Amino acid sequence: MSNDIRIIQLPRIFDERGNLSVLQEDKEIPFLVKRVYWIYDVPGGEMRGSHAFKNSSEIIIALSGSYDVVLHDGIKEHRYQLNRSYYGLYVPKMTWRTLENFSTNSLALVITDLAFDEHDYIREFDFFKKLKQSA
Repeated sequence: MSNDIRIIQLPRIFDERGNLSVLQEDKEIPFLVKRVYWIYDVPGGEMRGSHAFKNSSEIIIALSGSYDVVLHDGIKEHRYQLNRSYYGLYVPKMTWRTLENFSTNSLALVITDLAFDEHDYIREFDFFKKLKQSA
């Protein structure tokens, strides 16, 4: 498995009754799924995230609407607009992430490779950059 940030195109099955996409662990998702959560009803102008994980990697999917995912690898910022339910953004561990510019009724699905652990979070950007520089 690569630790590079990347867009994963999920399979699309077209049907006149409505399309379907699928994801399976160790196939479209490059890890075993330990946790799934979703973010919704984000008020206009608000941001989510603004942290990094020491050990957890994620796939972020816009199931509905659109939003921007701003990632920082310790050196450079990368911005992705998610607005299609058949694209997943792979975010490796030790990547700072912020979700912003949520459209009305947007729904962000997040799939992770570790269960929730408050100690896995890095919530201060300057500390995150120091950790990345010393790695």
